[in-house]
Amino acid sequence: MKVKWGILSTAKIGREKVIPAIQKSEFCEVTAIASRNLDAAKALAQQLGIPKAYGSYPELLQDKEIAAVYIPLPNDMHVEWAIQCLEADKHVLCEKPIALTSQQAQRLLDAAKKKPGLKIMEAFMYKFHPQWKYALKMVQDNVIGEVKNIQSFFSYYNIDPNNIRNKKEAGGGGLMDIGCYCISFARLIFGREPEKVFGSVDIDPKLQTDRVASGILDFGTGTSAFTCSTQMFPYQRVNIVGTEGRIEIEIPVNAPPDIQTQIWHYSKAGPGKIVFNPADQYILQADQFAKAILDDTPVPVSLEDAVYNMKVIDAIFESAKEGIWKTM
Repeated sequence: MKVKWGILSTAKIGREKVIPAIQKSEFCEVTAIASRNLDAAKALAQQLGIPKAYGSYPELLQDKEIAAVYIPLPNDMHVEWAIQCLEADKHVLCEKPIALTSQQAQRLLDAAKKKPGLKIMEAFMYKFHPQWKYALKMVQDNVIGEVKNIQSFFSYYNIDPNNIRNKKEAGGGGLMDIGCYCISFARLIFGREPEKVFGSVDIDPKLQTDRVASGILDFGTGTSAFTCSTQMFPYQRVNIVGTEGRIEIEIPVNAPPDIQTQIWHYSKAGPGKIVFNPADQYILQADQFAKAILDDTPVPVSLEDAVYNMKVIDAIFESAKEGIWKTM
């Protein structure tokens, strides 16, 4: 059996990464795509071999053949259309960040609770890559001792005012787009929520979006410090430092699907390299979400997790504005 998918919008992340991955996955089939521009939907449908194209999102949601919907819409449209998908009795895989605020995310969670038979998940694809599963297992097995600090950095350079990532009203800016990963890394590795956070945010005077954002998350027994930027040379890295060792993840987010990846384990015995065979994290994400639908089991990552991630994002913005630590 395969889950039949519909796609809301012709966004770049969908057409270049996620749709091809869903099409390659074992338990999925893409049957339709929708755009507010019918010609755009038809063109991408023809390019990717998708059987049906719709000129509006409601039309796709009325298609009874579709069981699940993937949402790569702009950030400010996530909650609205995720709720409409649920009301149309569709399972939902929605791009991150799940919302613009934790209040919006909670609204979506409340709507999802009214539809307990439907699956909904935020698309943090990195969690499905073997390198992260291995790193998490090392931490859980106490290989590096007690985790004391996580350092993460994620940047790219984009000053195009027409790019959706640089539009304030659409939820643009570095913290929403890529800082959300850094927060998610720390929460995943520590396995709990931070007790308090501190933030520093630099706003672009023209775009009015955050071009550099840094945060400190205090988990009580350890901390996480990160910086993300939309206007720095492209780079990404994560270091997990414990009392007895360190794990370095070289490409924590955009792991290439067609080449080997590697992480480093540093201990008193010296450095050790762990190599992973090529893996498409988007395929792995699609299949595990589809399996939850087919087997009627919980999704790999709960929607509650998405709400907590948004709470930290909110707190970092508030901290940066007020110049004080914010208790969670």
